[in-house]
Amino acid sequence: MELSWYLRRLSRMDPAEIAGRVTDAVRKRRWRRVAGERAVWLPDRRFAPLGDGALTAVSGDAVKALLATADRLMDGHAEFFGVERHDLVAPDWSHDPKTGRRAPSDVYSFDIPYRDEAAVGDIKQLWEPSRHQHLTVLAAAYALTGEDRYAERVAAHLDSWWAANPPLRGVHWVSGIELGIRLLSWVWVRRLLDGWARVPLLFEDNPVALNQIWHHQRWLAAFGSRGSSANNHVIAEDAGQLAAACAFDWFPESARWRASALASLDKMLRHNTFDSGVNRELATEYHGLVLELGLAGALEATAAGVAVPASTWRVLLRKTDALAAMVDDKLRPPRQGDADDGLGLVVDGAETSRWASLLNTGEVLFGRLDWWPGAGAPDVRTPLFAALASDIPVDVRRPVHRPGDFADAGMTILRDGALWCRCDGGPHGFLSIAAHAHADALSVEVRHGGVDILADPGTYCYHGEPKWRTYFRSTAAHNTLELGGTDQSVSGGPFLWTRHATSRVLAADTPSRWSAEHDGYAPAIHRRTVELADSKLHILDEVRSGEALPARLAFHFGPAVEVVLSETTATLSWTVDGRDRGASVDLPPQLTWSAHRGELTPPLGWYSAGFGRREPTWTLLGTGTAESALTTVLTFDRIGEDPPL
Repeated sequence: MELSWYLRRLSRMDPAEIAGRVTDAVRKRRWRRVAGERAVWLPDRRFAPLGDGALTAVSGDAVKALLATADRLMDGHAEFFGVERHDLVAPDWSHDPKTGRRAPSDVYSFDIPYRDEAAVGDIKQLWEPSRHQHLTVLAAAYALTGEDRYAERVAAHLDSWWAANPPLRGVHWVSGIELGIRLLSWVWVRRLLDGWARVPLLFEDNPVALNQIWHHQRWLAAFGSRGSSANNHVIAEDAGQLAAACAFDWFPESARWRASALASLDKMLRHNTFDSGVNRELATEYHGLVLELGLAGALEATAAGVAVPASTWRVLLRKTDALAAMVDDKLRPPRQGDADDGLGLVVDGAETSRWASLLNTGEVLFGRLDWWPGAGAPDVRTPLFAALASDIPVDVRRPVHRPGDFADAGMTILRDGALWCRCDGGPHGFLSIAAHAHADALSVEVRHGGVDILADPGTYCYHGEPKWRTYFRSTAAHNTLELGGTDQSVSGGPFLWTRHATSRVLAADTPSRWSAEHDGYAPAIHRRTVELADSKLHILDEVRSGEALPARLAFHFGPAVEVVLSETTATLSWTVDGRDRGASVDLPPQLTWSAHRGELTPPLGWYSAGFGRREPTWTLLGTGTAESALTTVLTFDRIGEDPPL
């Protein structure tokens, strides 16, 4: 990183955080000697089994989906962030197949510039398989079939990883979220392999494993995320530490680590969550990640007989109800802010919906409300989680009707039959750096029958491709108005915003009307009003006060939508549930309109369905000035009826 970045980052910290980070830096220099220290473990090292009935409760379809993924893994195949891997029979844990680079594995971890792709490769490609979530899938396949081949592959990979990554050497020891999620995976690997005769020799009777587990927990106790970085990372660190200290209660420090992690998890879940239940990062994928991690940590403590605070369960319940409220009729939540496809615990097939799984788990743990959407396909994780649960308190008043407005998060969901529309009038992001925010104030996201019509672009990448990182989080990449050729909020780096636009919701009359404004272009104020009724979406954009600035109004369409532009009218067509559908867009005549698709210089007309993947889509771009109100009308046809024969 350049010196200027460090200065900008420093400006977003308060004195306490600066002091804490200085302490961390000093400790990291001194910890070179810690790598050689050996764990001391207790003589009585037991592991509590899963309990009767959990595996028999898994549905046949869920088992089939799991085994399809497990068998592909056994053949060495997997896909991480758009890159196909064929080397997972015996992986090189430091090799990045995307760039062909190999990260140093014999260097003190804190000396490695892990964000530098030239030095290590794509760090996400390295970290993802080392979360060992493919091993929890293989362990689940063993638990459900009893076939030793799955267990033997898990053991081979763990032995290989432990040998290649001794404590504090290489890139897998530099980020707490990686250590936390890896610990959670190890807990579930041990649990799911419980019937395998050799599992004690792999874990509790294995000095190498014991040393690794101890060093992971010691690291997390020393270098937890703090201050402006206390977002989803701290939840992963706490959940992994708590799960390991409960399940691997094998060390003199276990009780202390357990108590500290439980207290921090309770505090940080509340810190990271609005009262409405929406995640404060306003990045929906992280809503799912935090919920998964929080459930995994709390349930592990419950299974160990540790009293989990009622406040922890209240947050997890509110997050579950919020998820049920915000999904569309295909159980897809909003696409808002950053998304890196990160998962908390994986014991299902690759095609299993994480959102349906979370709602399935919520139904078992907290009870289903009448307004919840229809159930999704059964999954493996829900009955496994349910086997750990007991006496979970549900002492919070839950919504009687499906909420459409999450006022504290500035998120409003409008609905009209098969139409779903998210309106964004919330804070720019979470904490002073808003690391996972996009410059998307007053943007809208529209779906028909679960199909993206006006689409949020997604994320695509974090490191290594700054042009694309800049585009996918820019104002121009979202369905909103850009003024003066600049973003509404000012970026100071790929995970840093130095000035945040402030939004204010003026009206949220769900399910049909919303109005809000933001000051990102002060003294000019952008105000937007959205109305959804009778298969029509009306969008009114106004710019109040300030001088007339160059304006660009963008509408980005999902990959399934074909667009034909004729002057100020666009015709849309797509297919949903096997039927042809269509719509038309009447665009503001004050602007000059053009259609773009998959352009590179500069980027325009792109959609990222998942991290590391992008595909060309249609974008309509209107240019001019916004001296008068701009009215856009999106009219859908054949809503709720079959097309004519």
